[in-house]
Amino acid sequence: MTTALDSRGPSPLFAAQVDRRFSYFLYVPAEPRHVVVVVHGTQRMAERYRDAYRGFAEEHDCLVVAPLFPAGADEPGDLSGYKRLAFRGTRYDLVLLAMLEEIGVGGRRFHLHGFSGGGQFAHRFALLHAERLASVSIGAPGRITRIDPDTPWWLGTADVLERFGRPVDVDGLRRVPVQMVVGAADTDTREIAEPGLDAGGDTRIDRLRSLRANFEAHGIGVDFAVIPGIGHRGLQVQPEVHRFFAARLRGG
Repeated sequence: MTTALDSRGPSPLFAAQVDRRFSYFLYVPAEPRHVVVVVHGTQRMAERYRDAYRGFAEEHDCLVVAPLFPAGADEPGDLSGYKRLAFRGTRYDLVLLAMLEEIGVGGRRFHLHGFSGGGQFAHRFALLHAERLASVSIGAPGRITRIDPDTPWWLGTADVLERFGRPVDVDGLRRVPVQMVVGAADTDTREIAEPGLDAGGDTRIDRLRSLRANFEAHGIGVDFAVIPGIGHRGLQVQPEVHRFFAARLRGG
């Protein structure tokens, strides 16, 4: 039987056996010694994100996994269920972990990046599964979850144990290198307005700064990057993400 790791280079789109509504692209280098997971945003450009890591994968011996969580998987028209990890009975964090098991790297810690909607997924995944992460890069999330035991999910973390069956692992996250990255021109608020909520600020820049302050207040270090001349363009921030991951892979 052909498996996802049988061929080198870019893979076709594989259906996840745990739930065939979901799927993933891979890039398999000659020596896949590390694992990088890149989570798409609302537009679901999983293949393009995978392709942005081809050179990086070969240079740094990284298996790249780019999951695809289609819009409307849980209800017609839904765009955002995966961003909050759980929606209509689907646990997206567990789907990703099952994909990694299926691929054959389930026991390994991995480097995680997501941009926009993927940035929402990435920082929430880190709150719950720090022990699985070698590092995490959080790119321009439109909506953030702060560590806050007095405010319910998704704005805070008061009911995480009841919702997910596990607590927020602040101690574990203190040991995970964290990057937060956003473009300096990422100031459009039309898609992320939250009237009446303490969303952490109006723009994605404001909200990411709020998330950094929250993490740092809990002893979690953050490598924070605001990239000049870039708006809400996930592929354009990847060189900065590559820099961050490369330093972690070198042990820096």
